[in-house]
Amino acid sequence: MVESTARVRVPAGRPDQSEYATYFHTYVSLVPDGDILDDLTRQGQASIELLSSVPEEKGDFRYAPGKWSIKEALGHVIDAERIFSYRALRIARNDPTPLAAFEQNAYVEFGPFSRCSLRELIEEFQVVRQSTLCLFRVLDASAWTRQGTVNNNAITVRALAYIIAGHASHHMTILRERYLRA
Repeated sequence: MVESTARVRVPAGRPDQSEYATYFHTYVSLVPDGDILDDLTRQGQASIELLSSVPEEKGDFRYAPGKWSIKEALGHVIDAERIFSYRALRIARNDPTPLAAFEQNAYVEFGPFSRCSLRELIEEFQVVRQSTLCLFRVLDASAWTRQGTVNNNAITVRALAYIIAGHASHHMTILRERYLRA
């Protein structure tokens, strides 16, 4: 992929807690200090390496009854990143329309993940992450701190970048600790 020369530095580090709803704090807190775009890049590569180490036949494994399979969990990460990126796009472009929440369990239930190969889902994650990075790399300084409304809560574009990273980190930790140790 071609790296854009139009990249703008993210304003002043991590988002303040006033930039996102309290229920996102766990995700934001998982992101290390530093450049969020560098972190998203490194994390994407590390996630792909981890996921690529999982044998295809283990894709439908569930660590407990009623839990998502590895493929469903990865599908959830992909869908959530698409939604969070879409929210960031709308807010960055100064669209004042309030955005709704999404029901993650319905997305998994009605998603095609069990019909996909693990390799296809890894490729999809890679493409979605690259798309996310392309969106964020070209935002100007004012777009990063622009605020919108999601699920009746204020949120900034910068917070959404951290939520994307923290959400993926959360699920990769679960994958390592609960799925791959079994």
